[in-house]
Amino acid sequence: MKKLLAIALFSVFVSCTPGMHPEYEQNTETVKAFLKLQGEETDVNAQMALVHEELEWQPAFHGAVPIGKEDFKAYLISWQDVMEETVYTPRNYLPGVLADTGLQDGSVRSYGKWTGVHSATGKKWELTAYHTWDFKDGKIIAGGDYFDAGGLIASLQVEEVTEAVSYTHLT
Repeated sequence: MKKLLAIALFSVFVSCTPGMHPEYEQNTETVKAFLKLQGEETDVNAQMALVHEELEWQPAFHGAVPIGKEDFKAYLISWQDVMEETVYTPRNYLPGVLADTGLQDGSVRSYGKWTGVHSATGKKWELTAYHTWDFKDGKIIAGGDYFDAGGLIASLQVEEVTEAVSYTHLT
């Protein structure tokens, strides 16, 4: 009888333990495809096919406000125009949770590193980043890029050589 009661209690505990959200794995695959397309720079429309019409995206730049789908497309193209050989190497993919309940919601989070080459200067760069992707109807509906975009752009600028010039006034 004690064994039966222990098995029943264990079964209840296991069945109440939350598992992975049923959409998390598929959403993670969508994120991976989206990031791969960003690095390939071949078809931004293929990326946009993974994005919901009601997208609200937080760009990485200081002072930026959330943007919609058309501005997000321009944002992606602007990165592709100035960077080559871009690769995202994830440290991990993590399930996101609802802030008010702590329960998984199918969203995806990732810490990772971007690497590439600046088109204008040929400088190689790397950048640690954090990204979020929320989903609706199997498409990315919200998220953001969290890294030092301004610092990256500043580090890639052509360094100008300045000379100290002293003037001597002859009288």
